[in-house]
Amino acid sequence: MIRLFAVVSRLGDGVFWYGLMAALLLIQGAPAVPAVGRMLLAGAAALVLYKWLKARTTRSRPCAQDHQIEPRVAPLDEYSFPSGHTLHAVSFTLVAVYHYPALGPLLIPFAALVALSRIVLGLHYPSDVLAGALLGAGLAMLALQLSFI
Repeated sequence: MIRLFAVVSRLGDGVFWYGLMAALLLIQGAPAVPAVGRMLLAGAAALVLYKWLKARTTRSRPCAQDHQIEPRVAPLDEYSFPSGHTLHAVSFTLVAVYHYPALGPLLIPFAALVALSRIVLGLHYPSDVLAGALLGAGLAMLALQLSFI
């Protein structure tokens, strides 16, 4: 089970999401540009926001606070708040599903697994994941307000 969460978490590093964007462009062509453009904008905003928050809050990861919690994968950085994986997973999922509702049965469970994996792997507190999800939803809503020609 830990292996599954490690794989899901690794895919959530960006591999899955950028693969999805490339696939949408390859399959749909120009009609996919608004969806992919919004996903890229939400992703860029998410990156800036979560790096800024991590630098300001400097909350130690659970595995750094309690040595009985063993990290199952190497953390990408030192701090835990908010979960960047969850922030990106939620923002990308909401934008993609808005444009392509048929992707919901694939993307919603995947995003939930990414979020859960961060807790199971000892890298985040539940509040880190919740904050990441809420921030990701907010960024997705902002990205969906943007007009693309």
